[in-house]
Amino acid sequence: MPRPRTPLLSRDRIRAAALALIDKDGLAELSMRKLAQELGVQAASLYSHYKTKEALLDEIGVQILDKVDVTGFAGSDWRAGLTGWARSYRAALAAHPNFVPYLASGPGRHPAALEIADKIHGGLIRAGWPPRYATMIGASTKYLVLGAALTSFARGFDADTQVYLDRYPNLGQAHLLQQMADEIDTDSFELALTAFLDGLDRLRPTLGHLGQPGHE
Repeated sequence: MPRPRTPLLSRDRIRAAALALIDKDGLAELSMRKLAQELGVQAASLYSHYKTKEALLDEIGVQILDKVDVTGFAGSDWRAGLTGWARSYRAALAAHPNFVPYLASGPGRHPAALEIADKIHGGLIRAGWPPRYATMIGASTKYLVLGAALTSFARGFDADTQVYLDRYPNLGQAHLLQQMADEIDTDSFELALTAFLDGLDRLRPTLGHLGQPGHE
């Protein structure tokens, strides 16, 4: 029998199937055996493309991080850099919330994450932020983004009016939140991001000489 014109498996196809399973069942449920069943092959076939599940997850992480925009840090406008990073970071993670725990532990030694962290840190320092504050700003932005990507505040409320009647008089409209979940979650993130950036704007002038090169 002649060999097929295209291989049954490819790294792209394996990553797509793995991410689809993670989106559906969660990160903890992914196994090479289950992934092989989904692709209609033996598990051994996967290992010719990826030596370990961790190697596969690393490449999925790179694929997701490729959608994060840090080009704004090339200039001197640190606020524009943070805004572009935060919005694109949230969008990339929110598209695959079940994968967020794998990316949430920090840059570690992963080249893609370290490259992003390097551009952010360097951009903030060039804009005059002391290294210690540049680190804290990066961490604080990440905390804000991860919280927004992992959960939906609006979807956490029941659509049944009876849940709130009588016992929770201040939540009389809470049953309507699910209907506007995307709008509320996005606007809430934007409110938090704006408040954070405005706070940094007020903090910056108080640092004085700390913003000069050579000062922490």
